Amino acid sequence: MEIKMEIKPRQLEIIEAAGKLLTKAGVSGLTIKNLAVEMNFSESAIYRHFPSKEEIILTLLQYLHENVARMMKNEPRSGDFKKEFYSLFKRLTRYFKENPYYVVVVFSEGLLDESAPISEKIIQLMDTLTQHVQSLVEDGQKMQLITGLLTSEQITQIIIPAFRHQMFKWKVTNFESDIDYKIESLFLSLMELLKVHKK
Repeated sequence: MEIKMEIKPRQLEIIEAAGKLLTKAGVSGLTIKNLAVEMNFSESAIYRHFPSKEEIILTLLQYLHENVARMMKNEPRSGDFKKEFYSLFKRLTRYFKENPYYVVVVFSEGLLDESAPISEKIIQLMDTLTQHVQSLVEDGQKMQLITGLLTSEQITQIIIPAFRHQMFKWKVTNFESDIDYKIESLFLSLMELLKVHKK
């Protein structure tokens, strides 16, 4: 069982600034020196809270993981599959709209190559999201609202990359495209694609 992290206000400020810097400058642009400039801090002030750049990214990922896991845990289960399925992606989209600098952390390929501990944290986060989506898909299949021609795992492997692609496109447009409309369109397309076709 993972222990809930304790994060101080100044540490939260630093990881949020790191997310913004990642979004603007990429992984190579995230250095302690650049972070200090971004925050108008001294480098030594950053090091008082984190021993390294890697530790900043790991803390950011853990903080994000806890927020996403809490969001999914608190997702009300109404028995209405379509409502619950759409609600999950609406809530995730709202969270990323409020914290757009986390999008690049979750959906950036570059970070996966940064270090083994960072890669492991990203995989843990994606696994949490995948397990929740797969659970919803299984519910939809039991209700015969989602096709049984594919396994729940196979369907989840379609849904997650599709959501990730929309988030990536939103990031590329500097977060200026209408992501709510894109996610709604994605949901409707997935429902049409995956629904059970009556003979």
